[in-house]
Amino acid sequence: MTKTATEAITKVDAIMSLKPLAKWSMSGDVVTWLDSSYTEPTTSEIDTELTRLRTEYTNKEYQRERRIAYPDIGDQLDDLYKKGAFSDDMAAKLKKVKDDNPKS
Repeated sequence: MTKTATEAITKVDAIMSLKPLAKWSMSGDVVTWLDSSYTEPTTSEIDTELTRLRTEYTNKEYQRERRIAYPDIGDQLDDLYKKGAFSDDMAAKLKKVKDDNPKS
């Protein structure tokens, strides 16, 4: 089961997205800014970024679902190899790997 956007994307993600190199800590919901070289984001900026990240996460649900549903990439490539879909050069490289590492 996939996570909802609220479960997957947190305030921590929003702060890291806004200020990826800044140093800060968080206890409960309280953020302590440890880095004076960066301006601390406002609550409004954090909330806006949180909304943006959650929307992006929700909009890409199909990608997460497809990733789970697709056959293993090795199986996909092996099928293409067997169907002759690779260039002669690539097919020769793959054949060498298969020949050098036969099934037991």
